[in-house]
Amino acid sequence: MPIYEFYCKKCNTIFNFFSKSVNTDKVPYCPRCKRVKLQRQMSVFSTLSSDRKESDEDMPPIDESKMEKAMEILTREADRIDEEDPRQAATLMRKLTEATGLNLSAGMEEALSRIEKGEDPDKIEEEMGDLLKNEDPFILGVRGKTKSRIPLPQVDETLYEL
Repeated sequence: MPIYEFYCKKCNTIFNFFSKSVNTDKVPYCPRCKRVKLQRQMSVFSTLSSDRKESDEDMPPIDESKMEKAMEILTREADRIDEEDPRQAATLMRKLTEATGLNLSAGMEEALSRIEKGEDPDKIEEEMGDLLKNEDPFILGVRGKTKSRIPLPQVDETLYEL
């Protein structure tokens, strides 16, 4: 039975719904808010284990159509990147963040800008390595607007029927 993930913007929660058949059209209402229709999310791949840990690195809800657009860009352009020119990789990263609606963190933004100017990526990593390792590279929000963090959504562990 397929399990679908849906996100409620109002209560910032991800809900899981199972269906007895493949059901790509039905969109349920929020189990908490009752009157709010949910948004279908692209599920994050995971592995099941008995040692389940809570993680600060859980993925935020991602708009499926934006993710499909980003994957099309990646598929179309990845083979054409010259591995000897880091600026091409930086340009692709910009296109992908724009397509997904994610913003880069301050450290990633600085590193990417320096790469675009032609600086040596190894030098950038040497100078900024600790900063880049210790910060989340992406920030939710609309490009060009405030870069304040939107809290990660709660995940309702209940499995609802679609």
